[in-house]
Amino acid sequence: MCTVNFLWLPSDPTVGQWRPCQSDCLPLSRGDAIFFQMAGFAGFAGQTKKDYLVIRYDVRGAGRSDKPARTSAYRMKWLAQDLKAVANAVIPDRSFHLVAHDWGSIQSWETVTTGALDGRIRSYTAISGPCLDHVGYWLRDQIMAPGSGGTTKVLKQLASSWYVFMFQLPVLPETLWKAGLDRLWPGYLRKHEQIADAQFSEYQKADGRYGVKLYRANFIRKLLRPEPRLAGCPVQVIIPTRDAYVGRQLTENLARWTGKLTLQELDTTHWAPITEPAAVSRSVREFVEAHR
Repeated sequence: MCTVNFLWLPSDPTVGQWRPCQSDCLPLSRGDAIFFQMAGFAGFAGQTKKDYLVIRYDVRGAGRSDKPARTSAYRMKWLAQDLKAVANAVIPDRSFHLVAHDWGSIQSWETVTTGALDGRIRSYTAISGPCLDHVGYWLRDQIMAPGSGGTTKVLKQLASSWYVFMFQLPVLPETLWKAGLDRLWPGYLRKHEQIADAQFSEYQKADGRYGVKLYRANFIRKLLRPEPRLAGCPVQVIIPTRDAYVGRQLTENLARWTGKLTLQELDTTHWAPITEPAAVSRSVREFVEAHR
């Protein structure tokens, strides 16, 4: 199974045509297909495109990429194949550094930990998107250790992730989204998430309709039946300290799966690539330069 992914490449011909011959590449997944604003990675890419070829793409179900109707088409193995297809099409046989946010990060863990692009990913920076298998093991560990505060940590994360469970319901999420929630979402982002220029996108209604399939296809099955996932490259996790959805506690014991792990905290909300593009770019640049 494959889909057509819409690519976003630098418009500067110097970057687009010449940089691939002499510099590293940073393929960027677009992130959460429901909530991610198109301007987000554009701000971050503007900080990096002078030194790297920055490639970003719409995940399946989002933007101009294909939108399969079946929920099973959104499982991790297919998302990982999409990343591989993009890399093979744009930078065949080349190694690169991978940076991703939210759902882009969640799905990229699948590639980083399964060897789908073994030897080609030189570093991985994840922002506000954990590996669902790692989360599954973390939940088990916390439940088995109630005396050390495990129950409190689990309840705190479940409260932050309430929407994940609502998205498992049939019909209701899509109905609410189409009924007007899609129009209200930019206002929520401006008021609560510090995204001053959040605007309604022409793709937003469709992104919400198909984006819920990512949650239905992956969350419950991964959390209940996690598989051991060991990273095959150096990993950096950027942690927005005011993230309302992904708690810092999910990075506990993460080194068990990554080996040496770099953690960077930023005083911002969940949408760090939008609210703090310069700081994110600086952290990525330093990590990339350390693993060239």
